Amino acid sequence: MRQVVLDTETTGLSTSQGHRIIEIGCIEMVNRRLTGREFHRFLNPDRDIDAGAEAVHGISREQLETEPRFAEIVDEFIEFVKDAELVIHNADFDVGFIEHELRLMKHARPRITDHCTVLDTLTLARQIHPGQRNSLDALCKRYAVDASRRDVHGALIDSELLARVYLAMTGGQSSLLLDEDESGAGAAPAPAAGAESGAVGQVSRSASYTLTVIEATPAETRAHEAMLEKIRKSGACVWDFD
Repeated sequence: MRQVVLDTETTGLSTSQGHRIIEIGCIEMVNRRLTGREFHRFLNPDRDIDAGAEAVHGISREQLETEPRFAEIVDEFIEFVKDAELVIHNADFDVGFIEHELRLMKHARPRITDHCTVLDTLTLARQIHPGQRNSLDALCKRYAVDASRRDVHGALIDSELLARVYLAMTGGQSSLLLDEDESGAGAAPAPAAGAESGAVGQVSRSASYTLTVIEATPAETRAHEAMLEKIRKSGACVWDFD
Protein backbone atom coordinates (compact mmCIF):
# COMPACT_ATOMS: atom_id res chain seq x y z
CA MET A 1 0.00 0.00 0.00
CA ARG A 2 1.45 3.37 -1.04
CA GLN A 3 0.65 6.40 1.11
CA VAL A 4 1.89 9.99 0.94
CA VAL A 5 1.80 12.05 4.12
CA LEU A 6 1.18 15.68 3.14
CA ASP A 7 1.12 19.11 4.74
CA THR A 8 0.98 22.66 3.40
CA GLU A 9 1.70 26.15 4.68
CA THR A 10 -0.27 29.09 3.33
CA THR A 11 -0.46 32.89 3.29
CA GLY A 12 -3.63 32.79 5.40
CA LEU A 13 -6.61 30.74 6.43
CA SER A 14 -9.11 31.02 3.57
CA THR A 15 -9.02 30.62 -0.19
CA SER A 16 -12.11 32.85 -0.35
CA GLN A 17 -9.84 35.73 0.70
CA GLY A 18 -7.37 34.92 -2.06
CA HIS A 19 -4.84 33.11 0.11
CA ARG A 20 -2.32 30.81 -1.54
CA ILE A 21 -0.01 27.88 -0.78
CA ILE A 22 3.61 28.82 0.03
CA GLU A 23 5.00 25.40 1.00
CA ILE A 24 4.18 21.76 0.23
CA GLY A 25 5.83 18.88 2.06
CA CYS A 26 5.23 15.19 1.27
CA ILE A 27 6.86 11.97 2.44
CA GLU A 28 6.19 8.53 1.00
CA MET A 29 5.30 5.37 2.91
CA VAL A 30 4.90 1.93 1.37
CA ASN A 31 3.42 -0.81 3.53
CA ARG A 32 3.79 1.41 6.62
CA ARG A 33 7.49 2.06 6.04
CA LEU A 34 9.12 5.30 4.99
CA THR A 35 10.86 4.87 1.65
CA GLY A 36 13.05 7.97 1.86
CA ARG A 37 11.28 9.66 -1.08
CA GLU A 38 10.18 13.23 -0.42
CA PHE A 39 8.58 16.08 -2.31
CA HIS A 40 9.25 19.51 -0.82
CA ARG A 41 8.76 22.90 -2.43
CA PHE A 42 8.51 26.51 -1.34
CA LEU A 43 6.25 28.57 -3.62
CA ASN A 44 5.95 32.20 -4.61
CA PRO A 45 2.33 33.19 -3.83
CA ASP A 46 2.43 36.58 -5.64
CA ARG A 47 0.76 38.18 -2.63
CA ASP A 48 1.43 39.27 0.94
CA ILE A 49 1.39 36.83 3.87
CA ASP A 50 -0.93 37.54 6.81
CA ALA A 51 0.96 38.45 9.97
CA GLY A 52 -0.83 35.71 11.90
CA ALA A 53 0.16 33.09 9.35
CA GLU A 54 3.78 34.27 9.27
CA ALA A 55 3.91 34.01 13.07
CA VAL A 56 2.91 30.34 12.77
CA HIS A 57 5.29 29.19 10.03
CA GLY A 58 7.96 31.91 10.09
CA ILE A 59 8.04 32.31 6.29
CA SER A 60 8.14 35.84 4.88
CA ARG A 61 7.20 37.01 1.40
CA GLU A 62 10.77 38.17 0.81
CA GLN A 63 12.02 34.60 1.29
CA LEU A 64 9.72 33.40 -1.49
CA GLU A 65 10.45 35.95 -4.20
CA THR A 66 12.77 33.64 -6.15
CA GLU A 67 10.77 30.44 -5.58
CA PRO A 68 8.67 28.83 -8.36
CA ARG A 69 4.93 29.30 -8.68
CA PHE A 70 2.53 26.41 -8.17
CA ALA A 71 1.91 26.05 -11.92
CA GLU A 72 5.63 25.44 -12.43
CA ILE A 73 5.78 22.43 -10.10
CA VAL A 74 2.26 21.03 -10.48
CA ASP A 75 3.20 18.20 -12.86
CA GLU A 76 5.96 16.98 -10.55
CA PHE A 77 3.65 17.21 -7.55
CA ILE A 78 0.83 15.27 -9.20
CA GLU A 79 3.26 12.62 -10.39
CA PHE A 80 4.47 12.17 -6.81
CA VAL A 81 0.99 11.76 -5.28
CA LYS A 82 -0.63 9.92 -8.20
CA ASP A 83 -2.46 6.71 -7.20
CA ALA A 84 -1.43 7.05 -3.55
CA GLU A 85 -3.55 7.54 -0.45
CA LEU A 86 -2.87 11.03 0.90
CA VAL A 87 -2.62 11.10 4.70
CA ILE A 88 -3.49 14.63 5.87
CA HIS A 89 -4.43 16.15 9.23
CA ASN A 90 -7.55 18.29 8.72
CA ALA A 91 -7.64 17.31 5.06
CA ASP A 92 -10.37 19.78 4.09
CA PHE A 93 -7.95 22.67 4.64
CA ASP A 94 -5.01 21.33 2.60
CA VAL A 95 -7.13 19.75 -0.13
CA GLY A 96 -9.13 22.97 -0.42
CA PHE A 97 -5.96 24.98 -1.01
CA ILE A 98 -4.51 22.48 -3.49
CA GLU A 99 -7.74 22.39 -5.50
CA HIS A 100 -7.87 26.21 -5.37
CA GLU A 101 -4.40 26.34 -6.94
CA LEU A 102 -5.43 23.81 -9.60
CA ARG A 103 -8.52 25.86 -10.46
CA LEU A 104 -6.54 29.10 -10.66
CA MET A 105 -4.24 27.60 -13.28
CA LYS A 106 -7.25 26.04 -15.08
CA HIS A 107 -5.91 22.52 -14.68
CA ALA A 108 -7.80 19.90 -16.68
CA ARG A 109 -8.33 17.76 -13.55
CA PRO A 110 -8.69 20.16 -10.61
CA ARG A 111 -10.07 17.70 -8.05
CA ILE A 112 -7.42 15.98 -5.93
CA THR A 113 -9.52 12.80 -5.96
CA ASP A 114 -8.95 12.67 -9.71
CA HIS A 115 -5.37 11.74 -8.87
CA CYS A 116 -5.40 9.94 -5.50
CA THR A 117 -7.51 9.14 -2.43
CA VAL A 118 -7.49 11.04 0.87
CA LEU A 119 -7.41 9.91 4.50
CA ASP A 120 -8.12 12.60 7.12
CA THR A 121 -6.25 11.78 10.33
CA LEU A 122 -8.19 14.44 12.25
CA THR A 123 -11.43 12.56 11.55
CA LEU A 124 -9.71 9.30 12.50
CA ALA A 125 -8.35 10.79 15.74
CA ARG A 126 -11.80 12.08 16.71
CA GLN A 127 -13.20 8.57 16.25
CA ILE A 128 -10.47 7.04 18.42
CA HIS A 129 -10.36 9.84 21.02
CA PRO A 130 -13.86 11.37 21.14
CA GLY A 131 -14.20 14.54 23.18
CA GLN A 132 -10.43 15.07 23.45
CA ARG A 133 -8.02 17.54 21.84
CA ASN A 134 -6.85 16.07 18.56
CA SER A 135 -4.54 18.70 17.10
CA LEU A 136 -1.22 17.42 15.77
CA ASP A 137 0.52 18.86 18.84
CA ALA A 138 -1.92 17.10 21.19
CA LEU A 139 -1.51 13.79 19.34
CA CYS A 140 2.29 14.05 19.46
CA LYS A 141 2.06 14.36 23.23
CA ARG A 142 -0.51 11.56 23.53
CA TYR A 143 1.57 9.13 21.49
CA ALA A 144 4.97 10.28 22.84
CA VAL A 145 6.13 11.49 19.42
CA ASP A 146 9.14 13.78 19.86
CA ALA A 147 8.33 17.20 18.37
CA SER A 148 11.25 19.06 20.00
CA ARG A 149 12.86 19.91 16.63
CA ARG A 150 9.77 21.82 15.57
CA ASP A 151 10.22 25.49 16.54
CA VAL A 152 7.63 26.68 14.01
CA HIS A 153 5.20 24.90 11.71
CA GLY A 154 6.76 23.62 8.50
CA ALA A 155 5.22 21.42 5.84
CA LEU A 156 7.97 18.79 5.73
CA ILE A 157 8.56 18.43 9.48
CA ASP A 158 4.81 18.39 10.13
CA SER A 159 4.46 15.60 7.56
CA GLU A 160 7.14 13.61 9.38
CA LEU A 161 5.43 14.12 12.75
CA LEU A 162 2.07 13.17 11.26
CA ALA A 163 3.57 9.97 9.83
CA ARG A 164 4.78 8.99 13.30
CA VAL A 165 1.44 9.83 14.89
CA TYR A 166 -0.52 7.99 12.19
CA LEU A 167 1.55 4.81 12.60
CA ALA A 168 1.24 4.92 16.38
CA MET A 169 -2.50 5.67 16.22
CA THR A 170 -3.25 2.85 13.76
CA GLY A 171 -0.98 0.09 14.97
CA GLY A 172 1.79 1.25 17.26
CA GLN A 173 4.50 0.76 14.63
CA SER A 174 6.16 4.18 14.66
CA SER A 175 9.44 2.41 15.48
CA LEU A 176 9.45 1.03 11.94
CA LEU A 177 10.16 4.46 10.48
CA LEU A 178 13.27 4.71 8.32
CA ASP A 179 15.22 7.20 10.46
CA GLU A 180 14.95 5.24 13.71
CA ASP A 181 17.68 2.74 12.86
CA GLU A 182 20.27 3.98 15.38
CA SER A 183 22.85 1.43 14.30
CA GLY A 184 23.07 3.04 10.87
CA ALA A 185 22.32 -0.20 9.02
CA GLY A 186 19.99 0.54 6.14
CA ALA A 187 19.90 4.25 6.99
CA ALA A 188 19.38 6.79 4.24
CA PRO A 189 22.61 7.68 2.42
CA ALA A 190 23.81 11.28 2.37
CA PRO A 191 22.59 13.35 -0.60
CA ALA A 192 24.87 13.30 -3.59
CA ALA A 193 27.13 16.31 -4.04
CA GLY A 194 25.37 19.07 -5.91
CA ALA A 195 21.91 17.62 -5.31
CA GLU A 196 19.25 20.31 -5.08
CA SER A 197 17.44 20.79 -1.77
CA GLY A 198 13.78 19.87 -1.93
CA ALA A 199 13.97 17.63 -4.99
CA VAL A 200 12.22 14.29 -5.18
CA GLY A 201 14.72 11.60 -4.14
CA GLN A 202 14.90 7.84 -3.84
CA VAL A 203 16.60 5.98 -1.01
CA SER A 204 17.25 2.27 -1.48
CA ARG A 205 17.13 -0.12 1.46
CA SER A 206 18.68 -3.54 1.85
CA ALA A 207 16.28 -6.43 2.37
CA SER A 208 19.05 -8.81 3.45
CA TYR A 209 18.44 -8.91 7.18
CA THR A 210 17.01 -11.53 9.53
CA LEU A 211 13.89 -10.73 11.56
CA THR A 212 13.88 -12.33 15.02
CA VAL A 213 10.41 -13.05 16.42
CA ILE A 214 10.11 -13.27 20.22
CA GLU A 215 6.84 -14.69 21.55
CA ALA A 216 5.13 -12.92 24.45
CA THR A 217 5.10 -14.72 27.78
CA PRO A 218 1.74 -15.57 29.41
CA ALA A 219 2.30 -12.77 31.93
CA GLU A 220 2.98 -10.28 29.12
CA THR A 221 -0.13 -11.43 27.26
CA ARG A 222 -2.28 -10.87 30.36
CA ALA A 223 -0.77 -7.41 30.87
CA HIS A 224 -1.45 -6.60 27.21
CA GLU A 225 -5.10 -7.63 27.50
CA ALA A 226 -5.47 -5.53 30.66
CA MET A 227 -4.12 -2.49 28.84
CA LEU A 228 -6.47 -3.04 25.87
CA GLU A 229 -9.40 -3.16 28.28
CA LYS A 230 -8.39 0.24 29.69
CA ILE A 231 -8.19 1.65 26.15
CA ARG A 232 -11.64 0.26 25.30
CA LYS A 233 -13.13 2.08 28.26
CA SER A 234 -11.74 5.42 27.03
CA GLY A 235 -12.81 5.04 23.40
CA ALA A 236 -12.23 2.95 20.26
CA CYS A 237 -9.36 0.46 20.39
CA VAL A 238 -7.51 0.14 17.06
CA TRP A 239 -6.10 -3.25 18.11
CA ASP A 240 -9.59 -4.87 18.10
CA PHE A 241 -9.94 -6.53 14.73
CA ASP A 242 -13.05 -8.65 15.30
